[in-house]
Amino acid sequence: MAKRLVLCDCMGSQAIDANAISAGSGLECSKVYTGLCRGQIENAAKEISKGDALIACQQERQVFEELAEELGGETPGFVDLRDRAGWGEGDTAPKMAALAAEAALALPLGKSIDVVSEGTCLIIGAEPALEAARELSETLAVTVLVPNADLVPTDRSFDCVVGIVRNVSGALGGFSVKIDALQQITPGGRGAFELSAPLDGASSACDVILDLGGGSALVPAPEKREGYLRADPSYPPAVAKAVLEASQLVGTFEKPLYVRLEESLCAHSRAEQAACSNCLNVCPTGAIVSAGEHVAIDPMICAGCGSCSAVCPSGAISYDAPPVDALFRRMNTLATTYRSAGGQDARLLVHDSAHGAEMISLAARFGRGLPSNVIPLEVEALSGFGHAEMLAALASGFSHVDILMSPKTEVEVLDAQVALASALSSDGATRLLDATDPDALCEALYEAVTGQIECEPVLPIGSRRQVARLSAKALQPNAEILDLPQGAPYGAVLVDTDACTLCLSCVSLCPSGALGDNSDLPQLRFQEDACLQCGLCSNICPEDAITLKPQMDLTDAALSQRILNEEEPFACIECGSLFGSKSTIAKITEKLAGKHSMFATSGAAKMIQMCENCRIQAQYHSTDNPFQGNERPRVRTSEDYFSKRKDH
Repeated sequence: MAKRLVLCDCMGSQAIDANAISAGSGLECSKVYTGLCRGQIENAAKEISKGDALIACQQERQVFEELAEELGGETPGFVDLRDRAGWGEGDTAPKMAALAAEAALALPLGKSIDVVSEGTCLIIGAEPALEAARELSETLAVTVLVPNADLVPTDRSFDCVVGIVRNVSGALGGFSVKIDALQQITPGGRGAFELSAPLDGASSACDVILDLGGGSALVPAPEKREGYLRADPSYPPAVAKAVLEASQLVGTFEKPLYVRLEESLCAHSRAEQAACSNCLNVCPTGAIVSAGEHVAIDPMICAGCGSCSAVCPSGAISYDAPPVDALFRRMNTLATTYRSAGGQDARLLVHDSAHGAEMISLAARFGRGLPSNVIPLEVEALSGFGHAEMLAALASGFSHVDILMSPKTEVEVLDAQVALASALSSDGATRLLDATDPDALCEALYEAVTGQIECEPVLPIGSRRQVARLSAKALQPNAEILDLPQGAPYGAVLVDTDACTLCLSCVSLCPSGALGDNSDLPQLRFQEDACLQCGLCSNICPEDAITLKPQMDLTDAALSQRILNEEEPFACIECGSLFGSKSTIAKITEKLAGKHSMFATSGAAKMIQMCENCRIQAQYHSTDNPFQGNERPRVRTSEDYFSKRKDH
């Protein structure tokens, strides 16, 4: 059943055209209420009771959810039309229609797994750690790791050991800790507790780590590691906050599975030769490690920033919470609905659910709000909004894309993605906004922008590589070959034909099949559309004959194989069958004939120019046949035995 949009003008603070919104979004709209969350709560109950309600309010979401629970009905959907549109300037009806249509989409839910924390907590530090242990000992199973024996307390409400942390791995519910100089307490006796002899490399496990040591973090990107809490021991409010958070980390939790890995598509390495390491270079948490010919991702450590998905050239890693095609659908719905509702010059503002949403809300409440043609798009992983997503937005009908940065955004990743998107579209069509306050955000959005694009909208369908190519063709219809920045995942392979011997080692290792051969002729073939620019071919080439050129060929020639190098095949001097190439045989003859013991004579050297069958025949019939043994002994018969018998 289609959703029914329930509208409220929030005490008359915004203008809402229900007919225009309904016509543009295709949704049935209620009448426009004024105080649905308070004075008209009975009307809200009636609307919710009808089912499939989509309430145009996020601020009082909790009120409506509690009301739905009291009524025993299904929980309604919610969409924020006020902060994102109604409190802005200009004709907001087309934008409201677009936002409502997007909210009505049925999107797949992200996958998750259960993480169990039994409350085993390791607290690291000195006096503040001991005080935190006293507070947490009634809630968690606490062990305190202190740096020296003088700090060991007589309080036995929690365990205490002495040592130094060597390293930490894992996450909430599954931390592994290596400790050097570990000394355990021997309780009993009079006076200070005795300690065991120091032990290096001791292993332990826990569910939660509270780091109050005051030194450097024990894990990369500590703010993204679930279950690892860190605070400045000299700042009591920070310690109190960390203690409170630790006390709540007991039970079963849902851990989202942010990314999906297709190992067969990974171009990390082949035959122990290194190739692509993009994801390893950008992962802030260290969740990605090398695992032979592909990478491996620890879902417990992964924080879902999405950087790996943005930089993966093959699509082996893709963001899956939700999948990228769901994002393409949302952008296309926003652009299409906005146009059908009469909107013009649509611009997209991409933001995260925390910092960005708050900035937009504050800008609407206390400032000018968003311009009527700036449509906000909230995403889970801002760093995962890569060049393919930027191009898809432009090709869907947005003239400009702004990305509102947050303090936790991986800036280097987005900088590179914006540069790549600009090379494939137009300079200035995509922009990073690092606004520090709501007023600065409004000022940036209301000023004139450069590099706006107009194109015939296309429907973004397919993989990220396919969408990027489709979008680039739509955005630059007259272009043929676009030069791209270094590190781009699209490009050509250039071969020095004078150096290439057609050994085809590059063909056997190419992870995407961009390089191929011809089973009938000595040829090196290349399909540019499939090339990942992973660099494996140039790394493996024994003649250093291969170089990479980042570019995108928008012509149909990129979709078919072309010959990079070819030679005439060599004909066997005995039977005339074709094998190898002339240059290869000539090079081998030059290096071995008369210089190697097996090819010292002219007759032996001729074997280099024979096919495999003729070579074996020549060796067998030669005077120094390497396969020849001693003369075979005469076959013994019955006569031989009878002749030796004395009675015969």
